[in-house]
Amino acid sequence: MYDYCVIGAGIVGLATALAILENDPKTRIVVLEKETVPGWHQTGHNSGVIHSGIYYSPGSLSADLCARGAEETKRFADENAVPFIECGKLIVATNMIELARLEAFRDTTTHSSISVEWLKREALRQAEPHVSGLAALRVKETSIIDYCRVCDAMVARLIASGAEVKFSRPASAIYETESRVTVWTGTEKYDAQHLVVCGGLQADRLARMAGLSPDLRIVPFRGEYFRLDGRHNNITQHLIYPVPDPDSPFLGIHFTRLIDGGVTVGPNAVLGLHREGYSGRYSVRWPDAVSALSFPGLWRLLARHWRATLAETRNSLFQSYYLRECRKYCASLNLTDLNRYPPGIRAQAVMPDGTLPNDFIFSDTKRMTHVLNVPSPAATAALPIGRMIAERIHKEKMAVPVCQ
Repeated sequence: MYDYCVIGAGIVGLATALAILENDPKTRIVVLEKETVPGWHQTGHNSGVIHSGIYYSPGSLSADLCARGAEETKRFADENAVPFIECGKLIVATNMIELARLEAFRDTTTHSSISVEWLKREALRQAEPHVSGLAALRVKETSIIDYCRVCDAMVARLIASGAEVKFSRPASAIYETESRVTVWTGTEKYDAQHLVVCGGLQADRLARMAGLSPDLRIVPFRGEYFRLDGRHNNITQHLIYPVPDPDSPFLGIHFTRLIDGGVTVGPNAVLGLHREGYSGRYSVRWPDAVSALSFPGLWRLLARHWRATLAETRNSLFQSYYLRECRKYCASLNLTDLNRYPPGIRAQAVMPDGTLPNDFIFSDTKRMTHVLNVPSPAATAALPIGRMIAERIHKEKMAVPVCQ
């Protein structure tokens, strides 16, 4: 019997397993992953940014986790020969409304430890000759990295520490008794004193499989990216981000440099009808479609943000509108410069009233901890998040008798 079983080898699940082993190197732990490689879903289909935490209220849990996570991720990368580039980020205002928002946003950062620099139009033009804007905030601490390589390094460290990491092991049944939790993966079964589920896109389903009844629903939102033609690899030296729109639940299209030297633009945010539909533009899996469309909370969310919903859908259906969003920053781009890039799918937790939770949500029993929602930016903050989850589990486990 294992002391711990962790379901999910995304970056949060792996970070949690590492933290558990740090607390007790003699712990018997197994990580089960349904895919053939770690970090295949959200971890491996995001922008690959190590965020600074500039978007979070100074002193908040998210800001603290992000700041610590950025530092720890870079240190982990150095220790494990994972390359990263500190390229910095520019938050660019392209019209007077955005300029007013950016000035207000700058004022909120005065209470933050994050170093920012205000760039007027001419300074912005000098820093980024191909980028148009009225002004920008430069955040120097922002970096880029390949989070799949981070996950590979985490797996290697876990195995070197005595943990077992098993791939192609989708959970088919979960049973809890007074003495243990049993996870079935087809014909194989794994018994553990405690189960930790970091299921991402399947988090609510795994909870229901285990007999729990979470109120929220995981609704997939598809983020579509384009990779710029190779002749534009030097179009920007920074990451180019929009000014946050308080009326939109999502950030909006931005320019991101990649470790391999390329540049992507995106993502948008459109309702997905397949939780793991990375191939094809409009992949549909009927159980996923029914799960989303039959949930009243989704319709309340869309009604609350109907303008953003229509705009995002339009940008997805008509590439010319997507290009228009990109040309706000780089007017020289044309449709032929946009090459489709693998999309990301965000495991968006939606509550029955249509709100989007901005905090951690757990569902616990005596021997199970289900991580149902991890607020952004989970990849950047994965290491301190994993430690926080491990500490939470340790406190709960102390109240449960150990049975062999």
